[in-house]
Amino acid sequence: MATTDSAGGVPARAGQPGGGRPGRRPNILFILADDLGWADLGCYGSSTIRTPNLDRLAGEGMLFRHGYACTPWCSPTRIGLYTGRYPTRLPAGLEEPLTTHAEGNGIPADHPTLSSLLLSAGYETAMFGKWHCGWLPWYSPLRSGFQTFFGNLDGAIDYFEHVDTVGEADLYEGETPVEEVGYYTSLITERAAEFVAADRDNPFYVQLNYTAPHWPWEGPGDREVGAEIRRRFSQEPVPTPLIHPDGGSLEKYAELVEEMDASIGKVLAALSAAGRTDHTIVVFTSDNGGERWSDNWPLVGEKGDLTEGGIRVPLILRWPAAMAAGQVTDHPINTLDLTATLIDAGGTAPDEGSPLDGVNLLPWLIEGADFPEHDLFWRTSNQGALRRGRFKYLYDRRDRSVLGNWPRRHGPFHLLYDVTVDGREQANIADHHPQLMAEMKATWARIEAELLPYPPSHPGAPKPSTAKPATSEPD
Repeated sequence: MATTDSAGGVPARAGQPGGGRPGRRPNILFILADDLGWADLGCYGSSTIRTPNLDRLAGEGMLFRHGYACTPWCSPTRIGLYTGRYPTRLPAGLEEPLTTHAEGNGIPADHPTLSSLLLSAGYETAMFGKWHCGWLPWYSPLRSGFQTFFGNLDGAIDYFEHVDTVGEADLYEGETPVEEVGYYTSLITERAAEFVAADRDNPFYVQLNYTAPHWPWEGPGDREVGAEIRRRFSQEPVPTPLIHPDGGSLEKYAELVEEMDASIGKVLAALSAAGRTDHTIVVFTSDNGGERWSDNWPLVGEKGDLTEGGIRVPLILRWPAAMAAGQVTDHPINTLDLTATLIDAGGTAPDEGSPLDGVNLLPWLIEGADFPEHDLFWRTSNQGALRRGRFKYLYDRRDRSVLGNWPRRHGPFHLLYDVTVDGREQANIADHHPQLMAEMKATWARIEAELLPYPPSHPGAPKPSTAKPATSEPD
């Protein structure tokens, strides 16, 4: 039975209506790309990047055309994914992205997480790849509910040299530094494939966090590029050579994405060979929108921005035992909804002291319930956004005259778009919907008031002494 998508009038099915929850708890394989653009996969329209494995995954499950990251930055989105809460409920979520190695910057060990809740429910838990939610000796995946960890702690790593953004070794087995030879995408793939294929009595939750296609721009054959970047650390301390400003190309970017796709294919093949495909929920998405070489068309903006290109991302979900294949939906969901959904699918519940900010989608996905309409909220140090149905409210403190023919040259701006027809966010329709605009502004302000304030020292934080233009709308 098909349902009509309220966001854009596009037919969309929600699993097998009335099918209900399978009799056994599913395994969970959550695959997270890094800085992947909305249009960088074949199933999202790319004609230049070949992604047969992810295209097949989408065909076997549900593809979300309005799937969102909960922030436009890598570490806050990860904090949101693991806690299921707005990232700026924690001090670490105020840093965009997290770079300060300090005791107050990370997910506290006593904070409930998706991994700790599933672990308590009897799951075996493992993370392979990028953590980026705090540094040792205070934080690590092992202190947030993961029993196994092989990967890096920083926000980026050289694919061959395995050094972080300041040139220090950043490859860990648990909390012990290790040295491994090989291409980072391949190394974490091998470990994840081994884990999902191993014999075990309990269900598993695997978090597979690729750094691809994040900089530096190194394909599997670019070992010499990694060596040159390491050499530069002694000559160019600022900015970090790992940013690789003189590297990359559209072709090289495509190579990184295609290598990640091939690696995902190996993990899925291992899952299949172990006979676990039907009873494993596989989620694939990105931590934020694309950057530099990525393709976000027709969306405007990129990583770091609350325009659609910074937060709308590829999102695929497959669960053969409970959901029909070949589904496409325009219903808007984000990272926090995935957390709430997976907690329920794992047969556990949120911690009462840390209520979730996302919505559980399971009744809609597998029981035929109506889609749970809900607002999506975003907040950065200089922007805010709220998605409600087909409408999106965008609040921007910055001078943004480069994005559209707006009536004045100075912020703050309060804008309203129908992003189902205007993904480029050029037609501000606020004057056509004044009541809706007022309601969405008030809702955004109410949620924002519950969160930690950005410190005045933050580069994007509003300065109390800054005078506003006489024609400016109120904050």
